[in-house]
Amino acid sequence: MNRFDGRKTDELRPVKIVKDFTRYAEGSVLIEWGNTKVLCNASVEESVPPFKKGSGEGWVTAEYSMLPRATATRNKRDINKLKLNQRSTEIQRLIGRALRAAVDFTELGERSITVDCDVLQADGGTRTASITGGFVALAMACRKLVAEGLIEKMPLHRYISAVSVGVVDGVAMADLRYEEDSAAEVDMNIIMTDEGSFVEVQGTGEHGTFTQEQLLELLALGRKAAGELKELQQAALDGLELS
Repeated sequence: MNRFDGRKTDELRPVKIVKDFTRYAEGSVLIEWGNTKVLCNASVEESVPPFKKGSGEGWVTAEYSMLPRATATRNKRDINKLKLNQRSTEIQRLIGRALRAAVDFTELGERSITVDCDVLQADGGTRTASITGGFVALAMACRKLVAEGLIEKMPLHRYISAVSVGVVDGVAMADLRYEEDSAAEVDMNIIMTDEGSFVEVQGTGEHGTFTQEQLLELLALGRKAAGELKELQQAALDGLELS
């Protein structure tokens, strides 16, 4: 099958991670994934949510938003009538769950890190780009805490990345751009660790069903992509090895 951009079925779009994209955040990354561009800023606060107070443990959470002209036609801002829309709420919860899978909260200490993911331009895979870039921003913030002597060692114990996969015209493929995603019979997001474990798998038969064989094929595509993404993350973090 010929894809819209000529890629092989297991081939990622070009991924570029630009560090220190903004000035003030403890960790800042612009991730460019094909034509999808997401700004990820990690901010440290010396406080925790009420349910963590006195526990000696920290917390990591995320927020997600898409700019009105991130898409071909203008969308309303995510917060309308002072209420976050359901799609953004679901996505930011996914990002937070994914990033927390990397963290030892005791080692982080009683402080919070919020990773803000703002979509500047969307062409499929905004949530997976947010997780992959958000992890780099989170690691940068944690490394700064170590450098400043606020914590003894990196509180991250594994790399986390994510990729979209799907079935389009009966063919399993990785990293769907918008035209593929909108036409997919099966749409799936796979979040994995660099150890090969799954953090979360979201799979839906959008215009049909999928077999066990197709599921295994999609998971294999996700595993291959996770290895490539980990190498890109590690390069962006100057070869950072986690404990």
